[in-house]
Amino acid sequence: MRPQPIARPLTEAALFMVATVPPDLSDDIRSLLGDAEGLTKAVGFRYPHAQLSCVVGIGSALWDHLSPMLKPKQLHPFIQLHGVVRDAIATPGDLFFHIRAEELGICFELARLLQARLPPGSVIVDEVQGFRYLDQRDLLGFVDGTENPDAGEVLGVAIIGDEDSDFAGGSYATVQKYLHNLTAWNALTTEEQEQAVGRRKLDNVELDEASKPSNAHVALNNIHDDGGEELAIYRLNMPFGSLREGTNGTYFIGYAKDVSVTERMLRNMFLGDPPGNYDRLLDFSTPTTGTLFFCPSLELLQRLAGLSI
Repeated sequence: MRPQPIARPLTEAALFMVATVPPDLSDDIRSLLGDAEGLTKAVGFRYPHAQLSCVVGIGSALWDHLSPMLKPKQLHPFIQLHGVVRDAIATPGDLFFHIRAEELGICFELARLLQARLPPGSVIVDEVQGFRYLDQRDLLGFVDGTENPDAGEVLGVAIIGDEDSDFAGGSYATVQKYLHNLTAWNALTTEEQEQAVGRRKLDNVELDEASKPSNAHVALNNIHDDGGEELAIYRLNMPFGSLREGTNGTYFIGYAKDVSVTERMLRNMFLGDPPGNYDRLLDFSTPTTGTLFFCPSLELLQRLAGLSI
């Protein structure tokens, strides 16, 4: 099964769009799912240098309407967490579009065409235009995504194989939008910021175990299975912001073949490991959305467009 273009590296720009749709208009939704790849090719063909791509995700409630007889094993509504200082909230979302290109204008053109194909009564509940910031840093000033798997390992981390053969080639996408309090963050010294993240700010080198706090972001996201093997996801986070509105943030998107890995990381962050030892970054970053989607293989996307499964 051919996966959607998940394993591609970061581009200069991205547009993230989440929509709710009326389930009683499933024929219109199926038509959109079937045409998404063609629309992407139609725009991308005119601008081959831009490396345009689009990944489509489907939420749990919509999946139940499109395919009530067969569902990915781990697809469910986003699990809310009532944390020590922040809550990981769940927000509405039936369809997710992760559009990437080297130019934002080309992302916008594809998003415009996709929006036009949404059935009547649909609502775009979230739209974020992301950009690459300096040398792949977030707006907190640290390099983001360092722990991502190498190019040759991405498929093994993010794409389902024989463990759920009916949905091989698919992936689970966990999506959250975080807003940063940069005034409070920038009031910290560089050393205090490094203690919160778990890396040195300038050269991106991880702090040694003796000097890395147990509540550092890196420490709580470094998890292992019972055999001691490190568990990973594929992050394609992007910064976003508005000078006029005074908002700054990180759009988190984690692709995984096993969504329980992502959910364990989130529990560590919000609830703490051990309990109460929450992620220090949450003192400065607040999630304002939380959704989970399944991104089918290209073949399954076409089957959903044409018939029930």
